[in-house]
Amino acid sequence: MTKKPPTITIVAIDDDRQCLSLVAAALEQEGVEILTADDPEQGLELVRLRQPRIVLLDLMMPKMPGMEVLERIVELDPSTDVILMTAYYSTESAVEAVQKGACDYLDKPLEIERLQTRVGRLIGEARARQKADALDDQLLEAHCFQGIIGRSPLMHEVFARVRRIAPHFRTALITGPTGTGKELVARALHDLSPVAKGPFVVCNCAALAENLVESELFGYVRGAFTGANQDKTGLFEYAQGGTLLLDEIGEMPLPIQAKLLRAVQQQEVQRLGSPTVRKVNVRIIAATNRELRSSVAEKTFREDLFYRLSMVEIKLPTLAERKEDLPLLLRHFVEQFAGQYGKPVEGLTHRAEMILTRHSWPGNVRELENVIGYAAMMTQSSKIDVHDLPELAPGASPAAAPAAQHHHPMVSIDEIQKIHARRILEQVGGDKVMAAQVLQVSRATLYRLLADRSN
Repeated sequence: MTKKPPTITIVAIDDDRQCLSLVAAALEQEGVEILTADDPEQGLELVRLRQPRIVLLDLMMPKMPGMEVLERIVELDPSTDVILMTAYYSTESAVEAVQKGACDYLDKPLEIERLQTRVGRLIGEARARQKADALDDQLLEAHCFQGIIGRSPLMHEVFARVRRIAPHFRTALITGPTGTGKELVARALHDLSPVAKGPFVVCNCAALAENLVESELFGYVRGAFTGANQDKTGLFEYAQGGTLLLDEIGEMPLPIQAKLLRAVQQQEVQRLGSPTVRKVNVRIIAATNRELRSSVAEKTFREDLFYRLSMVEIKLPTLAERKEDLPLLLRHFVEQFAGQYGKPVEGLTHRAEMILTRHSWPGNVRELENVIGYAAMMTQSSKIDVHDLPELAPGASPAAAPAAQHHHPMVSIDEIQKIHARRILEQVGGDKVMAAQVLQVSRATLYRLLADRSN
């Protein structure tokens, strides 16, 4: 049985009830819900509550000007398609309406066929977006490996390596810059290993004071030092029969590295202050954002420990190296935070997506997660827009790099605007509608900027 597509909601706002009846009759069709309001405030409340895909709006209403209603609709949800209706058409008002976010303009009295054609096109686009969203959901499910999202060749290599290693490893090293998902990969290794039902214990070596690392890892007995009032079990013993992740292993003090090597090699630990050696059965995963080979060369990391840990190494790519994963990651985090905050956030506007696509993501997937988490918290509509985004972390954007290198001495502001418009158009693949959204100008203004190519 074929699943019916979601209903598309249309709201018509006009103080002329006869016009509302005409619109409702002309647009009636299966899968489309038409709501009407003859008062602008009631209409805005309908838009707020029902979040329509399309709004038909009269420009001249006694209680509130249509332009003001338009601005408030766009504030509620910038992705809403708004068509203005008016008996007082002028080029100036049409340009102003497009600049404020309207997508179309219809003369009154309305021509039924023209109304049906214009709205029908928008319904078709909305249906296409619904199909694309459904496909994205399938892609997200298809490209989710143990909770890790990725369809890029680099990530598929990581997934394949994890699958091959998980059943057999005793020690493994995961390397990659901060925010690339090292702990997620470590958990995947554990979950696919024969000890998946055992504990998964994490030790952040960088978060521990040097004098506490040994007691955290190996434990101590009562009276081992001042303040040791009772026995303490170390993380190795907590991880018995499971996996111990030593995160930020590159920060581990040299004196502790020798004891760690023995624990890894011999699978035995000795609590501080105790003569007893305890056998353990623990798989060890080390993770670091450092280049440990350099640390070995600088004598800040033991060579024998490095080789013991790196018998199996998994290198994680940066987000900039796997940009094709960005759309799926965006969808994943939007769904995650929409659920977490209990908000009906469905995605991002085109211009917000463009800004995120052009960012270089120096903080990798963690930075992306933080950005979407903040934006989902701030947005008041179903789509995250530019003004919802936080200030992005500094980092040279690859898309912006040519601009910095291209020097134009003694150029007028008008010419700079033309150069910038052409550059944005190139970056969005020639899509003039999207370029206008990114530049936040009307299409008419964009065409003017692109028209004169003599300079």
